[in-house]
Amino acid sequence: MPLPLIIWAVSDGRAGIENQVLGLAEAVARISPAKIIKKRIRYNDLFDRLPSALKIMPDRMLSPGSDTLDAPWPDIWIAAGRATIPHSSRMRARSKGQTFVVQLQDPRHNLKAFDLVIAPEHDHVAGGNVLSIIGSTNRIEATKLNNGLKAWRNKLKSLPKPRVAVLIGGRSKAYDLDAAHAQILAEEVHAAITQAKGSVLLTVSRRTPLEARVVIEDILKDLPGIIYDGQGDNPYFAFLKAADHFLVTEDSVNMVTEAASTGKPIQILSLERRSLGSGEKFEDFHETLRAKGITHPFNGTLAGAPYPPLDETRRAAEYLLDMYHNRK
Repeated sequence: MPLPLIIWAVSDGRAGIENQVLGLAEAVARISPAKIIKKRIRYNDLFDRLPSALKIMPDRMLSPGSDTLDAPWPDIWIAAGRATIPHSSRMRARSKGQTFVVQLQDPRHNLKAFDLVIAPEHDHVAGGNVLSIIGSTNRIEATKLNNGLKAWRNKLKSLPKPRVAVLIGGRSKAYDLDAAHAQILAEEVHAAITQAKGSVLLTVSRRTPLEARVVIEDILKDLPGIIYDGQGDNPYFAFLKAADHFLVTEDSVNMVTEAASTGKPIQILSLERRSLGSGEKFEDFHETLRAKGITHPFNGTLAGAPYPPLDETRRAAEYLLDMYHNRK
């Protein structure tokens, strides 16, 4: 029996980035035996804002709390995020070609430094070693969803259907969510769920401004359901499993992609654009999902139908392993 592959899942530890890396690593492990080692790296404040090209001694620039990146090297290196680029781009040389280097997202770097780049279609990255996928890789799969539901089953089973998962993002480079817009969204969501005689499963993100979060929670709190306030066990996987319908803000590729992995109807909640022309890449992403019948705009009522679940993470894992086993 062959030894399990050693995979390093490397990120700066931010949940949205780390979940993409772990999601792909776990998908590989479901296909081929593997041991996954999570690595979190962060730079000393003095060096953090330097461009990747100027991080010429990246190991020495890391903060004391970072994980070590020393031999023995992994069989497969999967990384995402700006912080990982100086290390990813050197890994083939450091490992003397032993390590197969995979970089997620658009690295904005010489693509030849990596064995494989897996980037969202809407980033428009092209090259012989590039796999374009819809959205982002993620950790959503049946076992995790079923396990996530167990702890929340008693609280969820009595809620009226349709159970509507409302996934709220917030402020980013392209989008914003102030209190006034949050009130409009929340009132429309409240009316739609009331009309459908359903219940709400609400969760916000770290990017949701406090004033917007307070408004949304206050307006939706009289509906039957669960409002996750960030305290205690996170019901996110349980929400994905239990929901009959999703309402997701347009700013989060991760949340939309994760909801799409369930095959359940999704409607997109519009946010405010922060500047003229911002959000164009996101619109490419949403147009792709609309064309496939996966998502629909939210116009005040629940709409949409089931569709074949989106499983780009498995496709990426299969492609990765094929390249790994057939590399020269």
